Amino acid sequence: MLTPATTATRLGVLATRGLKLQVAFLRGAAACQYSSLASRQSTIRSAKSVPSIVTRLIARKPACNQSCQVFARGYASTTASGASGSSTQPLDWNTFFTLRKTRRRFQIVSGILTMAIGGTVGAILLLNMDLDWLLTKVPMDPFLALGIVTLSFAGLGWLAGPSVGSALFYTFKKGVRKPMELKESEFFSRIKKNRVDPSNSSLSGNAVPDFYGEKISSVAGYRQWLKDQRAFNKKRTSFV
Repeated sequence: MLTPATTATRLGVLATRGLKLQVAFLRGAAACQYSSLASRQSTIRSAKSVPSIVTRLIARKPACNQSCQVFARGYASTTASGASGSSTQPLDWNTFFTLRKTRRRFQIVSGILTMAIGGTVGAILLLNMDLDWLLTKVPMDPFLALGIVTLSFAGLGWLAGPSVGSALFYTFKKGVRKPMELKESEFFSRIKKNRVDPSNSSLSGNAVPDFYGEKISSVAGYRQWLKDQRAFNKKRTSFV
């Protein structure tokens, strides 16, 4: 038979066990709630991090495009400068005089052709037009007047020949126009610097030797031209 003390002891043990179970239950519930809350927070953080990653990627894409554009512009400028440098590469004097001689031949040939074309066109026009009103006003023989008009057409063709020849020369010789212009500027500055004063020249005794340097066609010719200029000055000083 249970005594009151034993009963009280058993009740106390049962109460202690129940209290421990309740505390364990509460701890488990708290742990579950904490884990669910942590999982929710991690989910929210991951959901928030996705737009940030996307934003960073989007932000980096224009930077990449911008860097690519800068690289492309730099490459294009380098290519353009290289092309311009190669197109404007300076000529040496021998090549310059060779091209100058070739251009002069183009001008002479084109001048002959344009003179023939101009004279032919002038003669055809004079034969097909009524020029009595002009011939009656000119106090000379009509055939002589017609010949002078025809020669005038031929002279106009000859004057147009050098321009046509230069255009044809630069058409066949592409890429030499600017280098030749630079070299010609330097050449004429040398001519202007070293040529003599024509005021002390005379037709009989001491004529100016090639004042514009038109007969120079090589480096040796330029040296000979310098010698001629010095000879002119020597004659002038010795004559004075």
